Amino acid sequence: MGDGKLVGIVLVSHSATVAESVAELAKGLAGGGVAVPVAAAGGRPDGGLGTSAELVSAAAASVDRGAGVAVLTDLGSAVLTVKALLAEGDELPEDTRLVDAPFVEGAVAAVVTAA
Repeated sequence: MGDGKLVGIVLVSHSATVAESVAELAKGLAGGGVAVPVAAAGGRPDGGLGTSAELVSAAAASVDRGAGVAVLTDLGSAVLTVKALLAEGDELPEDTRLVDAPFVEGAVAAVVTAA
C-alpha cells in the first residue's frame, strides 16, 4: 500500500508465551520486507492462562495503522472474547476482523502476506 497504511495483526492465545512465540515465528518467516505491525495478546493481565478483552483491545490499538486489524485466535474462548469486543462496536479499531484460520499457519500466512 503506497499510502503508508498497513494491516495490523493481533495474535490472541490463552498463553502469553504462545502468543509471543507465534508472533516471533511469523515475523521471522516473513523475512526482511515491510515491518508488519504484529502484537501478541496472550493470557490474563495477572500472567495466568486465559484471555483478556483488555489485552486484546490494547493490542489491536497498538497495531492499527489505518488499513484494518486482523485478529487470529488459538481456542474457543479466545474467539468468544474477540466476538464480544466486535459486538461492542467501539472496543476495537475500525475494520477489525476475526480471521478463521489455524493459529500458527494463519499467523505466518497473514504476516507474510502483509509484508
